[in-house]
Amino acid sequence: MKIIYTWILANPNKLFYIKTPNAKVYLKVIKKNITLIEAAGGLVMNTKGQYLFIYRNDKWDLPKGKIEKDEKVKEAAVREVEEECGIKVSELGEKICKTYHVYVNRGEVVLKKTHWFAMKSKGKEKLKPQKEEGITDVRWFEHEHIEPIIENTFPSIMDVLHEEKLVTNKVMPLSE
Repeated sequence: MKIIYTWILANPNKLFYIKTPNAKVYLKVIKKNITLIEAAGGLVMNTKGQYLFIYRNDKWDLPKGKIEKDEKVKEAAVREVEEECGIKVSELGEKICKTYHVYVNRGEVVLKKTHWFAMKSKGKEKLKPQKEEGITDVRWFEHEHIEPIIENTFPSIMDVLHEEKLVTNKVMPLSE
């Protein structure tokens, strides 16, 4: 694990994959050796059938954030979406999936487990990016026009889009 963590710290902007015969066992090992942060968020659809995305850290993303102490996962998901986008969630749907990704926070490698939910919004409010969270844009996208998202997002977001059948190919485009 120390070799992997050292490589992550030395290459913070690179993607890598670990091939293992049993992903569940390997994930348990990682969870024991790393700080785990639990988060929740949502894939929001409005009454026009458009999907809500945020732009943060030069990537398209879905709204999500850390679950606060004594907060339920579903409550956190709705709160984070509303705070980050300036909208009101009108309906919390089913859980889509959970994703894991590793990132560096203050020089420490952390594992983020995010619980994703389908959500609905009337989409009438003016979108307001939460600037203090580094969000510079919030936008509704038609399903047929999410190419900019697919071309510039994270693998974990592609997993959510794949689960919801918004994309059929999970392969990420190669960066130049």
